[in-house]
Amino acid sequence: MPHTRSAKKSLRKNQKRRLRNRAVKREIKEQIKTVLDAAAGPIEQLRTEFKLAAKKLDKAAARRVVHPNLAARKKSQLARLIHAKETAGQSPPAS
Repeated sequence: MPHTRSAKKSLRKNQKRRLRNRAVKREIKEQIKTVLDAAAGPIEQLRTEFKLAAKKLDKAAARRVVHPNLAARKKSQLARLIHAKETAGQSPPAS
């Protein structure tokens, strides 16, 4: 346990930040799962869920809750999922 006043205050701040960061990470994971579940439905719903996920990832990366590369990687993976669904619905070009 901390002894000095500043160390005690640092401990309180760290605990609050930890709880906030965990909540943000949990929201991100839930939103990503929602996007993956929406992949079975219509493309419009998938796009709206992806937009929300991208927004949450960008906010968390800006606040350094998650690493910016992690946010970029997750957004890329979800965008590839959307692209695959869009191209699967189209017929292949005639040669």
